Amino acid sequence: MDETAVCERVQGIASARAAAVAGTGDRADLEAGLRSVSVVRAWLAAAEVELAAALTVLVSFPEGAIADASRESQSEAGRVLERGRTLGATPSLAAALGAGEVTAAHVDVVTKAAKGFEGEQRASLLARADRLARFAAGATVAEFRRKIDAEVRAVQSGDGMDRLERQRRASRVRRWIDGDGMWCLFGRFDPLTGVRLSARLDAEVGALFAESVPQDCPSDPVAKQEFLAAMALAQLFDGGGVAQRAGRPEFVVVIETGGDGDADTEDDGATGGAGAQDAERRSPREPRVDWGLPVEVPSRVLADLFGQAEVFTVIVRNGVVLHAPGELNLGRTTRLANRAQRRALRALYRGCGVPGCAVRFDRCKIHHLVWWRHGGRTDLENLLPLCPHHHSMVHAAGWVVTLGPNRQLTLTLPDGTIHNTGPPARKAA
Repeated sequence: MDETAVCERVQGIASARAAAVAGTGDRADLEAGLRSVSVVRAWLAAAEVELAAALTVLVSFPEGAIADASRESQSEAGRVLERGRTLGATPSLAAALGAGEVTAAHVDVVTKAAKGFEGEQRASLLARADRLARFAAGATVAEFRRKIDAEVRAVQSGDGMDRLERQRRASRVRRWIDGDGMWCLFGRFDPLTGVRLSARLDAEVGALFAESVPQDCPSDPVAKQEFLAAMALAQLFDGGGVAQRAGRPEFVVVIETGGDGDADTEDDGATGGAGAQDAERRSPREPRVDWGLPVEVPSRVLADLFGQAEVFTVIVRNGVVLHAPGELNLGRTTRLANRAQRRALRALYRGCGVPGCAVRFDRCKIHHLVWWRHGGRTDLENLLPLCPHHHSMVHAAGWVVTLGPNRQLTLTLPDGTIHNTGPPARKAA
């Protein structure tokens, strides 16, 4: 994209912004302005990469020079240089970024995926990603990430142990003091270690704060959960924790059966990938199994891990739970969902029930569709997982959520906009 086109985009943004401030802009004008912002931002990201790359040959500490010039942190400067190395190995993706067809976030998906590879495998993944530039131009970042994840699986060889060992070798914990004097902790762990750590931390949060929370706890729902997790982690460090016997990992194995005449074509957005090919081969009545883990792991590791965990099997079909252990209908006896109901909902939903929300199930609240204070029952058919943000939107911002007989979701916003989905579906693991 040349400078003239960039200037035209900027003028369009200015016009849309003026209309927004004056209150005269319609939806089409505002959406066009946002699209132009995205295009200009991508062009600027491409320019930033080129300028940073040129600066690296002139200074001995490019991260510092880039950070000083851009008034960003050195870690952000490092991300710019990493982005440049990715674009240097993916010319089609670089051209798409310069034309405003993809965003810097699309490029960062490739950068992150490539970090797990060396040598020929890394080169193979980057070549595959470069061939996907046209796909990326028409895909959201989430859709492109799923596509790249499919390419990562294609590059990997063996029974999966190579990947797991590589992830274990890549485990890291970093500690530093930020500008406010806050002690900061960042960690990366392989998925199986992460499952165990997460289970222990969730159990500690539940044990400490089931009845009450500290007086200085934030009221914002997202900040509240992060604050409680921080307090629970500090408790684990200081005294070993209070939930000594509650941190055993729990897995919900989901068997999703096909209904009569149901064509299963869901591929989780990865058009043309392994999911689509599997869907073409799969009989409509053939069940799918989701082992309840964040990634695919070798069968021998599954056996060891499940030996340390509680495993529950839930059978679902077309948004309906056919089998799940425990009591699923509690009526008005209690307001809170029990563990059996949470397992059944976990089998139906990967995370928040609002379309497009990526918050995982463990971070969601269980919402009563007919509110408890309006006489709603704590029965499975009246429950839906919602992330803290969307839960607050339903209770405080006038969002209305209803479900059909197969959990087809209808979301009605205060401005009259309506969003509909089909029954919840999961991708086979």
